[in-house]
Amino acid sequence: MARVAAIIPARMGSTRFPGKPLVKILGLPMIEHVRRRVSLCGLLDDVIVATCDAEIRDVVEAAGGRVVMTASSHERCTDRIAEAAAGLDVDAVINVQGDEPLVLPSMVEETLAPMLEDAELPSVNLVAEINTVEEHEDPNVPKVVADLAGNVLYICREPIPSRRRSDARPAPWLKQLGIIAFRSEFLQTFAGLSPTPLEQAESVDMMRAVEHGYTVRTVVTRGRTIGVDVPGDVDRVCQLLADDALLPRYMGDRFALPHGWSR
Repeated sequence: MARVAAIIPARMGSTRFPGKPLVKILGLPMIEHVRRRVSLCGLLDDVIVATCDAEIRDVVEAAGGRVVMTASSHERCTDRIAEAAAGLDVDAVINVQGDEPLVLPSMVEETLAPMLEDAELPSVNLVAEINTVEEHEDPNVPKVVADLAGNVLYICREPIPSRRRSDARPAPWLKQLGIIAFRSEFLQTFAGLSPTPLEQAESVDMMRAVEHGYTVRTVVTRGRTIGVDVPGDVDRVCQLLADDALLPRYMGDRFALPHGWSR
């Protein structure tokens, strides 16, 4: 696999958190945290923000980033990155959600690794363990169940697998992270597939691939990340970022801690 691009989809019209790509986190818009952190991955040949909003384009371009404008009609972020990737000369595309400001460069490498080992694998989704009952029950957290080979069986916003029969967790509790690798040709195939019932019921893009019979491999990361789904997530992310070792690499000392905090 010769060339890899990361594409970060972002839009202002989030139902649960309008305008969230530009919310300030330690003084920097969230989309810029994501773009700059992803850019630290040495395996990438290109990092692009895909958006339909001029406000996001202006912020990213002012910071020196690359933007591809896309249609405003996309309901799924994967369809947005497929449009942005259509003219790229790359072998693989990594979809990194614009609301993952704690993303690590190593997570991008972990997601890409299975595709480097298996030339027939069309897509890989990074997942992480769920450690609390509260997160297992949170409808903003898509839960993943996989087969013995690590391929996705289902992604659900309800708490699966069931806790009713045992507290011993015979199967791990896993959550979907917004970091997904696609072979370029499969990304375009995906965009041409008809939307599916479970994709729409769960509001989870990758169920479209599963329902159409394609393999989505999972990789479990030990890296810690929190997706920003609602405004209340911002404070949690700020607390984690304040001590984050990557922060000085892309912000130096130019970040502002919330009132009452100290470094």
